Formats: sequence, structure tokens, C-alpha cells
Amino acid sequence: LLPFFLFFLSPQASQPPASHAPPRRREIAGPPPAPARDVAALSTPSSSYSSYARGAPSPSSYAYRAASSAAAAEEAAAAAAAAASGAGAEAAAAAPPPPAARKGWVRGLLKFGVFAAFAGAIGGAGYATHAYSLSEVDKKTLEFRKEMTTPIPVAEDASEFEKFRARAYETAMKVPVAAIELYLEIRARIEDHVVGFTEPASDKLLPDLHPDDQNIFTLVVDLTDTLVCNDWQRERGWKTFKRPGVEAFLQHMATMYEVVVYSDQVQMYVDPVVERLDSTGQIRKLSRPATKYQDGKHYRDLSKLNRNPAQVLYVSAHALESCLQPENCVTVKPWKLETDDTELLDLIPFLEYLAIARPSDIRAVLASYQGHDVAKEFRKRSKELERHKQAKQRKSIWRR
Repeated sequence: LLPFFLFFLSPQASQPPASHAPPRRREIAGPPPAPARDVAALSTPSSSYSSYARGAPSPSSYAYRAASSAAAAEEAAAAAAAAASGAGAEAAAAAPPPPAARKGWVRGLLKFGVFAAFAGAIGGAGYATHAYSLSEVDKKTLEFRKEMTTPIPVAEDASEFEKFRARAYETAMKVPVAAIELYLEIRARIEDHVVGFTEPASDKLLPDLHPDDQNIFTLVVDLTDTLVCNDWQRERGWKTFKRPGVEAFLQHMATMYEVVVYSDQVQMYVDPVVERLDSTGQIRKLSRPATKYQDGKHYRDLSKLNRNPAQVLYVSAHALESCLQPENCVTVKPWKLETDDTELLDLIPFLEYLAIARPSDIRAVLASYQGHDVAKEFRKRSKELERHKQAKQRKSIWRR
């Protein structure tokens, strides 16, 4: 009945076609009583034909009755909808979600699972990188990888389902094994690349000594604030100044030691500066590629010099902060352009004594000067030794 009602509710159904004459009036016995206003409207002196001519159907016409029936059906439908609205809301709350909503929930759950697995893998890799070395991770995961790659024995008379389950389990266990091996490979490559920037360029930074020079001590000297000072002014920019007595110090030490300038500056800066200080070309040069980068600083690693640690002496204004072997260090006062500085010249007597005495282990001698100014303490001890010798000479004279 719905198409029938929709057709008669449309405007075109309530009006006769323009190209046809109005249908003849059909009398039907016992027409339904009309409302008072309709009766008043029908009491006007007009014929049924004139009513059709004005576009208004007659109460007794077929179109009028159909329109009335459609209006009544529409009112009944609206009442039924209003009565069922409360029950419809409760039913909607208890009704299951549509298929589209269920698919969206499953898709969201899968996305969350993938994200959680990825985040867990990244977190585990980060913790393993922080807490363990590459060899430790390889050793701890070796048994797991062997166990997961070992084929599962399946009986010959096993069912096809059991065989399929064994193959599926073996295939699934290859995923974590492949992930661990990928992590080990990537970490090994990264660490090999990082070592090129953090470790010294070679395990032997200096060439082998000649057999006749095996007893010569090695004097390692820092450059910045020890031999030179870099100063900047707005008018002239950066300029490097030589410390007072630096040329005489290096020239004299080169006759008794193997002198090495070990700096954390770049090579393009160290080479020309040392060449200006060393006119004879006897001083060896080591720059930043020969240092060890650790905790954001460049350290001198004396163990990479290819020399006996018991015969190496390191002199620097920042010795304890820039060297990995503090037992081989001698600290001097940093030079900040003072014109009356004599720090290097005051250190010459102590270095001469070591070169002549040639102790078996220079580190034991330096340990006795720990916490003191080496130059002043050596001068004090020298005076005491001289007084002690003079006292002995006097006693021997009186005995004679």
C-alpha cells in the first residue's frame, strides 16, 4: 500500500491532467459525512464541474477519498512511530553493533598490537645496547637461537595436522631469531663505524725505537696552555703566542729525550705551530686523530704510543684532566700570556735529573711528588740533599 499512498500524496495526483477533460461525477450511495467547514464550503452555489475547474476535488470524488485515506494512514504511522520511540531506544542500546563497527574495533586492536610489539622490540634493543656489550648479547642469545633453529622431530605416523603444527611453529620461531641476528649485525656495523671516531687511529702511534735508543725516555708535552696560548681580540681575531722559554726548553729536551707534542687539536693546526717551535725537526707530532674520545672529551692514551709505560713522562697544564694514565703525569701552571712566566725553565733541572738517573720505573718517582709543585719540590729536595752532603764532608774533614 505504500506506493499507492505516496502516489496520491504527490501534488500531481491531486490535480487532473491539463490535456484531458475532468472525469464524470460518480454517485456512490451513502457518502461519509463531511465536517462542518466542508459542508459550508460545499453549500456554495457551484457545480462539481466548476470545482474541478478550480483544481479542488469534490468530497464525493475518488481522489478526495484517496487523499483522506492517505492522511489517516500517515497520522496512524506517526502515532505508531511516537509510541515505539521509547522502546526503540532501549532496543538500540541492547542491539549488537553493526558489522562495520565490529570490523573497525578489530582493526584498531590489530593496530595496537603491532604498535605494542614494535615499541617493545625497540625498548628491548635499547636496554640491551645500554646494559650489555655486543659480545655479551651474542653470548646470552646463542643458546636461544640454537634451540629455536633446531628442527622439531615429528613421528612418521603423525597426522597431517601435527606435521603442519610443527612446521608452523618452526617458521614462527625463525622470526625472533632473525630479529636478534639483524640487531647484532646492525650494532656491529655501527660500533665499527663509531670506533673510527672514538679510538686512536692506531695501536702504535709512534714507530718502533732503534735498538740503540731503547733506554731513552719519552717526554710527551701538551700544546695548548702548556707551550702556546691562543688569544682572541676583536681588532685582530685569533692569534697564537709562544710561552717564554719554549724554544730553548724543547731544544734542550730533544738532546736527552724523545720529545712528542701530543695535542687534542686538529692536525692542520698542530703541524704548522710545532714547525714554528721546532727548527731542527726532531719533535714528533700527534694530533686529535691519535686521542681517545670518551665522555665528550679527547684524552691522551699513553698506552698507544708503542713505548714502555715505565719510561714515558707527560707534561701538561691539564695533565690529570686530559690523560688516561695519571701516574705518568706532571702538571704545570697554565700559561695565560704572563710575561714573567718561567714554568718551563724551572722544570728543566727535574727533567735533567730523570734523564741522567734513568730510574727503572719513572712512575714511582712521580708518585713521590704527588700533590706538590714538581719544580719547587725538586728544588727544595736538591737543597736538602746538598746540605746533607756538605754536612757529611765536614764530618769527614774533622775525622781526618
